[in-house]
Amino acid sequence: MSKRVAVVTGGIGGLGTEICKALASAGRSVIAADLGGNQARVAQFERDVDGLDVRFEALDVADFDACKAFVDGLQDAAGGIDILVNGAGITRDTTLRKMDRVQWDAVLNVNLDGVFNMCRHAVDGMAERGFGRVVNISSVNGQTGQFGQTNYSAAKAGMHGFTMALAREVARKGVTVNSVSPGYCETALVMAMPEGIRQGIIEKVPVGRLGRPDEIARTVAFLTADDAGFITGANIPVNGGLFMSF
Repeated sequence: MSKRVAVVTGGIGGLGTEICKALASAGRSVIAADLGGNQARVAQFERDVDGLDVRFEALDVADFDACKAFVDGLQDAAGGIDILVNGAGITRDTTLRKMDRVQWDAVLNVNLDGVFNMCRHAVDGMAERGFGRVVNISSVNGQTGQFGQTNYSAAKAGMHGFTMALAREVARKGVTVNSVSPGYCETALVMAMPEGIRQGIIEKVPVGRLGRPDEIARTVAFLTADDAGFITGANIPVNGGLFMSF
């Protein structure tokens, strides 16, 4: 049987790279879909996945028509997308009283509209072929809220509502739809925080440390396995117990 085709949006970021590696190690043929403007970032990603069945393709998930063209292209070239991991995301943090419409729209357009744009074009093919795995990367802040992140928290909470609704629509078509809610992990964004703020976060995590991107990737690989067909509409928190401390 030919390899299943997996697409990871936001695929060259810290979490995305580890997800791509985990899926390739599980025998998938992986496409990392991400913005292509930073050639140094793309080159680093290609070094990180060297030797694995992973390739990069440029895509703006906020562009509905571009997502359609991307999915249609994979349908023609590889028979369609079997596994879709929606990991593309941005932040534009500020309190609501200071937030402008541009900051709100930017986060919702990528973090939530991007999930719609990809799923809208990919899910029909999965249903027709009788197999599909969709995993949406949400966040602990979509469960608890976070100061200065009304836009981000709304998008991530909305992502799980989307997950549960779509899971019901395709449950009898061999397609599962789940979300994963990471806590704070050792990504470039978190490690760039001032040391005092980062230590304050770690003190709230019951296991006493930040998560590793590969720990998130392991959960994604589990949910996208061929024999994970009885798990759908679920949200899996991977946060070191952080949710318990709120």
